[in-house]
Amino acid sequence: MHFSPLGDLAVTITLGTAIDEPTHRLVRAVTRAIMASDISGVTDIVPAFASVTVHYDPLRIRRTDSQSPYEQLVSALRGLLDGVRVEDLPEPRLVEIPVCYGGSLGPDLTDLAEQHNLSTDEVVRLHSGVVYLVYMVGFMPGFAYLGGLPERIATPRRASPRTAVPAGSVGIGGQQSGVYPLESPGGWNLIGRTPLQIFDITRDEQTLLATGDRVRFVPITLRQFKSWPAT
Repeated sequence: MHFSPLGDLAVTITLGTAIDEPTHRLVRAVTRAIMASDISGVTDIVPAFASVTVHYDPLRIRRTDSQSPYEQLVSALRGLLDGVRVEDLPEPRLVEIPVCYGGSLGPDLTDLAEQHNLSTDEVVRLHSGVVYLVYMVGFMPGFAYLGGLPERIATPRRASPRTAVPAGSVGIGGQQSGVYPLESPGGWNLIGRTPLQIFDITRDEQTLLATGDRVRFVPITLRQFKSWPAT
């Protein structure tokens, strides 16, 4: 673990250099341990692909004459995380997300299929035929970065991003897939849309997906999409 300051109100704990499952599990274990601790001054914990950033209030850190608030926090974190175990993580949830592929809901599906010399049905089969891992949530509330996309349909982001991507749009960006929780600009290749509400500030659990979840996409028809019950 490498500790480094991020400005004067946060410390970043770097846990690796690759986006892979072992590093991801260590990120989750470190996040879980800090969340369960009683270290004073911590105001927020932000897990990423290979790091965890701990935000803190220096005025709430238990002070000593010999150490700065940053040094005091790092010392406490080192002691806490010295024996962290990835084996203690709970089993991940499996979340199924219905998707209507192609047409006006997936305007890039045909072009993406042509880029890979595949039919649109083959792209749908490949995209929905694996279980994804939520590596991290970021960019906007509830946007989950999903690893596990089949290599055959990995596709660079669009050269010209859209100014408005509808909420629920399912896209491919590089070697990852994701679902836009809110309408926003975006450059991922849109291949379908889900009727589920990915982010809802009025729910107890505002985001549908969390770091560590497993995700499976389930193809549905346009009729099913239009008649899907509101949640």
